[in-house]
Amino acid sequence: MSRVIAFVACGFTLAACSASVPSLDFFKSSPATAALRFESVPPGAQVKVSGQSCHTPCELTLEVSEISATFTRKGYQPQTISVQPEGGIISAAGFAPNPVHADLKPMVASRRTGANRSASASADVPASSPDPEVSPAIGNNPAWNQSEVK
Repeated sequence: MSRVIAFVACGFTLAACSASVPSLDFFKSSPATAALRFESVPPGAQVKVSGQSCHTPCELTLEVSEISATFTRKGYQPQTISVQPEGGIISAAGFAPNPVHADLKPMVASRRTGANRSASASADVPASSPDPEVSPAIGNNPAWNQSEVK
């Protein structure tokens, strides 16, 4: 009889423990997250990464994985920077580089279309050189007629 009572007592104890543990989710590992800081020159650039965004300087908590951060600001070229996971089992998971820093390059207006282009793309053209497509002395001036030139 004492065996039956001990068996029932163990059964009740086991039932009480299983009721307090809602599931065995503690065996599943959740993805590691870490804070990633973003900076830019000039400050105030919008950063988009993994469906989240902020304006520099800022910090986002992200799942630790390989990601790309895109910096944008009106009047500047967009810049995308790759960020790698760092750390692991022994050390805390994180990102490299952290902080992520972007030096945004200004856009300059094109004389032909008024559209923006990068400063580096226009570095080979001196700012003072006339553009023959828009110069009033050549070609595009409707008042200028080659038949009148003698």
